[in-house]
Amino acid sequence: ARHKLLDIVGDMALIGRPIKGRIIATKPGHTINNMFARQMPIVETEQGLDHWPNIYAGSMVFLMLPLYFISSKIKTKLTYKVARKFLNTILEEKKLIIKDVVGIENMNALNSGAVITCNHFNAFDSFAIQIAYERSNQCKKRRLYRVIREGNYTNFPGFYGMLMRNCYTFPLSSNRETMKKFMRSMDIVLKHGDFMVVYPEQSMWWNYRKPKPLKKGAYTFAAKNHVPVLPCFITMEDSDILGDDGFYVQEYTIHIAPAIYPDEKKSRAQNVEEMKNKNYEIWKEIYETTYGEPLVYDCETDVTSA
Repeated sequence: ARHKLLDIVGDMALIGRPIKGRIIATKPGHTINNMFARQMPIVETEQGLDHWPNIYAGSMVFLMLPLYFISSKIKTKLTYKVARKFLNTILEEKKLIIKDVVGIENMNALNSGAVITCNHFNAFDSFAIQIAYERSNQCKKRRLYRVIREGNYTNFPGFYGMLMRNCYTFPLSSNRETMKKFMRSMDIVLKHGDFMVVYPEQSMWWNYRKPKPLKKGAYTFAAKNHVPVLPCFITMEDSDILGDDGFYVQEYTIHIAPAIYPDEKKSRAQNVEEMKNKNYEIWKEIYETTYGEPLVYDCETDVTSA
């Protein structure tokens, strides 16, 4: 067993920083040691690079366990606990500011599974939707899932990678057989009465305020399972807090519009197109009402702001 101990010491040294904590290893080896090392987030501070800031201290024991030997249910439960501490911290430190949630009654009114659509402009917008969901009366009745990109599930490193893989996520795939399983699982979730967050723009432009063209995936999920789409659109404005990146932290307002229901008399293709168009028009109206200007796309301005 002595050489296994030396293997762990050597593999953990590749992280490049001391670990303040205790490592409990079960059947360790170079492969799993390296996989574990890649789970270690690196946080850049004014003093330099630092592993495991204080917000993770209470979860150290979990994070030091070999994740790949823990059952998926336990991993999900413990990862949610870590994510909650992280979310509470960024809220307290004003790194994420939720100014208001408008239209929570529209989420409360849902009595079935639903596809929740949202504009995608920041890694934190997923947390914003989580907050809206927790403020509704649905959080005790329905589970919230998220569709994510394949690369975010397979390749995203560190802390965020851990969240991507263990917090009720549905990764897309380039493999046809895997996508068949994805669709079957999607059907089960929606028919069970749970919520699925989908970013129908299928792209993220940092703090881009305008709605982008929508793809049909989210609306196909809804039409196929005869469930509504709940359009959410997040608007933002500068706070008076300067962030670490030199830009003002944004204050978010989460707008939850009335649900869009498929028409039973129409074909799936018709419903997909109509629901997609209605979703876009709702987002457009929210944008124009909030910002007090017409929605106009200008290539030079939009590319610069993105």
